[in-house]
Amino acid sequence: MSAVEKSEQRRLSVFKTYKLYVGGKFPRSESGRVYEVTDSKGTWLANAPQSSRKDARDAVVAARKAFGGWSGATAYNRGQVLYRVAEMLEGRREQFAREVAEAEGLSKAKAAAVVDAAIDRWVWYAGWTDKIAQVVGGANPVAGPYFNLSSPEPTGVVTVLAPQESSFLGLVSVIAPVIATGNTVIVIASEKSPLPALSLGEVLATSDVPGGVVNILSGRTAEIAAPLAAHQDVNAIDLAGADEELAKELEIAAADNLKRVLRPQAVDYAHTPGTERLTAFLETKTVWHPTGALGVSGSSY
Repeated sequence: MSAVEKSEQRRLSVFKTYKLYVGGKFPRSESGRVYEVTDSKGTWLANAPQSSRKDARDAVVAARKAFGGWSGATAYNRGQVLYRVAEMLEGRREQFAREVAEAEGLSKAKAAAVVDAAIDRWVWYAGWTDKIAQVVGGANPVAGPYFNLSSPEPTGVVTVLAPQESSFLGLVSVIAPVIATGNTVIVIASEKSPLPALSLGEVLATSDVPGGVVNILSGRTAEIAAPLAAHQDVNAIDLAGADEELAKELEIAAADNLKRVLRPQAVDYAHTPGTERLTAFLETKTVWHPTGALGVSGSSY
């Protein structure tokens, strides 16, 4: 037996320590709590951080701090950043395929197809960043010497409850449209299968996404979502990963500061998503501007 073989026999496995992703950094849960994550057969995979209310509040602060710079960036620049995320994911394709296979009980081939679809989804939304304004904005005909223009603007800080069963493709499908349109986001990962989401934080940190634009929390969905739904500095909430009872409770809490609410609905994330989630967290600003003085011959502009 060679020295290398002997070394491999004596070597202990190096288990990965999963952490939250908040403000571009990787903190442990403020409470110090973790919970066991298992695969579809009940085999232990890792300990995931169990976020607290304090972690949720910290994520809101980070998201609000990042909002000004991210919403003020050009749509073209945001598209470049989203495409960079896809590039980085492509380089870690095998890791995510393994994590998705374990999380969702898929074969290697099916998990790889899911990861490919998620990467393509990032590219798809990257292409929409500088086009969505042309779809939902425009010039309005008015009776008078005015330009009347409608322009979409991001809503602000958005909380997203990631889908529970689609741990990666569904996750990407609810994160990418929110940040593509200039919002910042706090993501509550799938409670049962949070590992692909936590690994996505590592990809975002090594891409060009500014810290705080995406914040990823793991733990008990209801426990984390409750303070975020009631938080006065959260502007909108996507209830994709909530069951009917939880969704109702969160919608009531969200009404306190008139949050935008996207209710849970049956979605096949493998299909082309359309523009619904792009427009869900956009506000329309209408601007009136005089064209100039009108003479006998008409407008002077």
